[in-house]
Amino acid sequence: MIENSLNLISEKYRSPEFAFEMVSTGGGFQFLTKPAFQSSVGAILKQKVKKRLSASAMETLAIIAYKQPVSKPEIEKIRGVNCDYAIQKLLEKELIELGGKADTPGRPGLYRTSRKFMDYFGLNHINQLPDLKEFQPEENSIGENAEA
Repeated sequence: MIENSLNLISEKYRSPEFAFEMVSTGGGFQFLTKPAFQSSVGAILKQKVKKRLSASAMETLAIIAYKQPVSKPEIEKIRGVNCDYAIQKLLEKELIELGGKADTPGRPGLYRTSRKFMDYFGLNHINQLPDLKEFQPEENSIGENAEA
């Protein structure tokens, strides 16, 4: 009965007379502005342009999303650089959260994605993340191969 009601509501707001629609996201439902009306609504509300995440923050977020729960030393080992700033920014934006402590020496904190991450990227479950592609490193060669 509940699913039938949700389908009826979703169908109603799919009509072109409404500027918003019901979307399944983050394990629940939200009413969101339809893409065709986003610029108009933004202009009316005089929204400020949101700052985008830096490349380092996006890399750190991707590592956390795919490897969660993961500690800061593990993230830094994968990235090869210090991640303090990127992790701090992701925590401030509430895209990640602390999800316990590791059973390793020093008991570093374990990071995982948050509910806000799921909502922001329109995911109902972490399994909906795109599959990681196998990357083959390109061979670095200069000149032509010599025939023996």
